Amino acid sequence: MTQQGVRWTAEQVLALAPDAASRKAGSRLGAAGPWSETGGSGEGTVWGLCAGSGSRPYQTVVDLAGVAGPAYKCSCPSRKFPCKHALGLLLLWSGGADAVPAGQPPDWAGQWLAGRRERAEQKREGGASGSPSGGDAEAARRRAERRAERITAGATELEQRLADLLRGGLASAEQAGYGMWEETAARMVDAQAPGLAARVRELASIPSSGPGWPVRLLEECALVHLLDQGWLRRDSLPDGLAATVRSRVGLPGSADGPPVRDDWLVLAQYDTADAKLTTRRIWLYGTASRRTALLLSYGAAGRAPELALPVGLALDAEVAAYPGAGQSRAALGERFAGPAPTAHRPPGTTTAQAVARYGEALRDDPWLDAVPVTLDAVIPTPDGDGWQLADAGADSALPLTPGARSRPGLWRLVALSGGAPVTVFGECGHRGFTPLTAWPEGTGEAVPLC
Repeated sequence: MTQQGVRWTAEQVLALAPDAASRKAGSRLGAAGPWSETGGSGEGTVWGLCAGSGSRPYQTVVDLAGVAGPAYKCSCPSRKFPCKHALGLLLLWSGGADAVPAGQPPDWAGQWLAGRRERAEQKREGGASGSPSGGDAEAARRRAERRAERITAGATELEQRLADLLRGGLASAEQAGYGMWEETAARMVDAQAPGLAARVRELASIPSSGPGWPVRLLEECALVHLLDQGWLRRDSLPDGLAATVRSRVGLPGSADGPPVRDDWLVLAQYDTADAKLTTRRIWLYGTASRRTALLLSYGAAGRAPELALPVGLALDAEVAAYPGAGQSRAALGERFAGPAPTAHRPPGTTTAQAVARYGEALRDDPWLDAVPVTLDAVIPTPDGDGWQLADAGADSALPLTPGARSRPGLWRLVALSGGAPVTVFGECGHRGFTPLTAWPEGTGEAVPLC
């Protein structure tokens, strides 16, 4: 469990914020002024009353020992998780025991915490004893067969549309506009192949996107064609590659790999969002197993996913892998202790070795955009209109992705380095390197860059 003596840094707390506005508002509430009746327990809970615009203060409680990561309860009307009051309370708690003394939770906090513990126990008991009946298994098998038939029909139709595009010439894609792609993507959604639909929408963004767009469009069309053919010929593929194809077309899977218990270092956490969904990616590194794992969590549009872990801390937990050749995705299982400080860092590599690692990973998953990599002793350096990470003392460098160059985290990385080597964890792919977390030389504290 999270103990009162194990406190997070302000950076680790603010990394849980769902957006920049919440981060700013929570920072203003990280002082003792608006708070009263604050307290915390050795079971990993923090609570307090925060004065607001109304006559009654907001009741805020945070459970730091939840299996899915920190959980929050606040009487304010905000729909953000965590809200600014929860962030402010955690910032106050991170300041030391004098700000949030140890004690027993009040009734309003204790009732919520007891309910969470009871539901978690019921879920564990249900998961241990529940098993599908023969009838349920047969119905599930029939549903899976029907979906596979729809995807096959969709993949066959998509193959024909790609052939028509190439027969008519790539210039026709620029003339047809976005509508042609959106209609094709809708057909893939109807075929219950969301992975194919997403790749079709990516194709839509390429025409007229700048010099060389026909080459990029042809490359992406080739990858879509390869995925189509992989699905249509999946029965002849090796098991690992077949599982990767199923995942790429959008079929749900389950984490059926053996659970691995380890002290998992939280390397990075960041969100991406579209009109319907917010996706949170959390990278973990097993300090004993030396494995890197990716946790995915989802939330409805405008709401942050529930799973949240503080970057730079480690948790004693089990992690189970999803099927697929070269896949990093995993599921977080039972947790045996809350996040705690650690001096561990992932082992670093050179920029040249990082590129080679990505190339090797493409053999198992040709549709892979990037691989997790830790670069050791690199220096952020200007490179014309962009930036790159150069190996200290070596003639090798990796360009940053265009998206990374526009993030505030780039300037945080430059300031952290100050011209000296730093250790940087991020994602290395065909577009370049995206830095996510950095460690300055000589210290063990992680600095989130996203």
